[in-house]
Amino acid sequence: MDCIHITEIRCYGYIGYLPEEKTLGQWFEVDLKLWLDLAKVAESDAIEDTLDYRDVIGSVQNLVKTSKFDLLERLAGAIANFLLQQHNLVNKIKVVITKPNAPIPEFDGKISIEITRSKVI
Repeated sequence: MDCIHITEIRCYGYIGYLPEEKTLGQWFEVDLKLWLDLAKVAESDAIEDTLDYRDVIGSVQNLVKTSKFDLLERLAGAIANFLLQQHNLVNKIKVVITKPNAPIPEFDGKISIEITRSKVI
Protein backbone atom coordinates (compact mmCIF):
# COMPACT_ATOMS: atom_id res chain seq x y z
CA MET A 1 0.00 0.00 0.00
CA ASP A 2 1.19 3.51 -0.83
CA CYS A 3 1.58 6.32 1.72
CA ILE A 4 1.48 10.08 1.93
CA HIS A 5 3.37 11.68 4.83
CA ILE A 6 2.41 15.14 6.04
CA THR A 7 4.61 16.35 8.87
CA GLU A 8 4.99 19.28 11.24
CA ILE A 9 1.47 20.68 10.93
CA ARG A 10 1.71 23.44 13.54
CA CYS A 11 -1.56 24.27 15.28
CA TYR A 12 -2.58 26.41 18.24
CA GLY A 13 -5.24 24.91 20.45
CA TYR A 14 -6.79 24.68 23.90
CA ILE A 15 -6.39 20.97 24.63
CA GLY A 16 -5.11 20.02 28.06
CA TYR A 17 -5.98 18.74 31.48
CA LEU A 18 -4.87 21.85 33.38
CA PRO A 19 -7.10 24.95 33.53
CA GLU A 20 -4.35 27.20 32.14
CA GLU A 21 -4.01 24.96 29.08
CA LYS A 22 -7.70 25.42 28.37
CA THR A 23 -7.50 29.19 28.88
CA LEU A 24 -4.12 30.21 27.47
CA GLY A 25 -3.73 27.50 24.86
CA GLN A 26 -0.48 26.20 23.40
CA TRP A 27 1.19 25.01 20.22
CA PHE A 28 0.91 21.45 18.95
CA GLU A 29 2.58 19.62 16.07
CA VAL A 30 0.79 16.92 14.10
CA ASP A 31 2.39 14.35 11.80
CA LEU A 32 0.29 12.12 9.56
CA LYS A 33 0.94 8.97 7.59
CA LEU A 34 -1.95 8.15 5.27
CA TRP A 35 -2.20 4.80 3.49
CA LEU A 36 -3.98 4.83 0.12
CA ASP A 37 -3.67 3.52 -3.42
CA LEU A 38 -1.72 6.01 -5.54
CA ALA A 39 -1.64 3.89 -8.71
CA LYS A 40 -4.27 5.93 -10.55
CA VAL A 41 -2.74 9.33 -9.81
CA ALA A 42 0.73 8.00 -10.66
CA GLU A 43 -0.59 7.57 -14.21
CA SER A 44 -3.05 10.46 -14.52
CA ASP A 45 -1.09 13.27 -12.79
CA ALA A 46 -4.52 14.70 -11.85
CA ILE A 47 -5.17 16.14 -8.37
CA GLU A 48 -8.73 14.82 -8.38
CA ASP A 49 -7.26 11.28 -8.37
CA THR A 50 -5.42 11.79 -5.09
CA LEU A 51 -5.70 13.34 -1.67
CA ASP A 52 -5.56 17.14 -1.59
CA TYR A 53 -2.95 17.91 1.09
CA ARG A 54 -4.35 21.42 1.59
CA ASP A 55 -7.69 20.00 2.68
CA VAL A 56 -6.08 17.56 5.11
CA ILE A 57 -3.87 20.25 6.66
CA GLY A 58 -6.79 22.67 7.00
CA SER A 59 -8.96 19.99 8.62
CA VAL A 60 -6.27 19.15 11.18
CA GLN A 61 -5.64 22.81 12.00
CA ASN A 62 -9.36 23.43 12.44
CA LEU A 63 -9.84 20.38 14.67
CA VAL A 64 -6.96 21.40 16.95
CA LYS A 65 -8.16 25.01 17.05
CA THR A 66 -11.79 24.22 17.89
CA SER A 67 -11.55 21.07 20.05
CA LYS A 68 -11.90 21.32 23.82
CA PHE A 69 -10.56 17.94 24.95
CA ASP A 70 -8.64 17.20 28.14
CA LEU A 71 -6.24 14.68 26.60
CA LEU A 72 -4.04 14.40 23.52
CA GLU A 73 -5.21 10.82 23.11
CA ARG A 74 -8.77 12.06 22.50
CA LEU A 75 -7.57 14.66 20.00
CA ALA A 76 -5.51 12.06 18.10
CA GLY A 77 -8.57 9.80 17.88
CA ALA A 78 -10.76 12.66 16.68
CA ILE A 79 -8.28 13.57 13.93
CA ALA A 80 -7.94 9.95 12.77
CA ASN A 81 -11.69 9.34 12.76
CA PHE A 82 -12.47 12.58 10.94
CA LEU A 83 -9.89 12.05 8.19
CA LEU A 84 -10.91 8.41 7.66
CA GLN A 85 -14.56 9.44 7.35
CA GLN A 86 -13.95 12.48 5.13
CA HIS A 87 -11.52 10.94 2.65
CA ASN A 88 -12.66 7.80 0.85
CA LEU A 89 -9.21 7.15 -0.60
CA VAL A 90 -7.57 6.80 2.84
CA ASN A 91 -7.62 3.22 4.18
CA LYS A 92 -5.39 3.64 7.22
CA ILE A 93 -3.89 6.54 9.14
CA LYS A 94 -1.21 7.14 11.73
CA VAL A 95 -1.49 10.33 13.76
CA VAL A 96 1.34 11.62 15.94
CA ILE A 97 0.57 14.66 18.08
CA THR A 98 3.41 16.39 19.89
CA LYS A 99 3.09 18.87 22.72
CA PRO A 100 6.44 20.68 22.49
CA ASN A 101 6.07 22.65 25.73
CA ALA A 102 4.16 20.51 28.18
CA PRO A 103 3.53 22.44 31.42
CA ILE A 104 5.38 19.99 33.65
CA PRO A 105 7.82 21.41 36.22
CA GLU A 106 11.50 20.68 35.56
CA PHE A 107 10.71 18.93 32.25
CA ASP A 108 12.10 20.34 29.01
CA GLY A 109 11.17 17.42 26.75
CA LYS A 110 8.23 16.84 24.47
CA ILE A 111 5.17 14.65 24.89
CA SER A 112 3.89 12.71 21.86
CA ILE A 113 0.89 10.48 21.31
CA GLU A 114 0.80 8.07 18.34
CA ILE A 115 -2.26 6.18 17.18
CA THR A 116 -2.98 4.12 14.08
CA ARG A 117 -6.50 3.50 12.84
CA SER A 118 -7.94 1.66 9.83
CA LYS A 119 -11.28 1.87 8.09
CA VAL A 120 -13.75 -0.74 9.23
CA ILE A 121 -14.79 -2.75 6.19
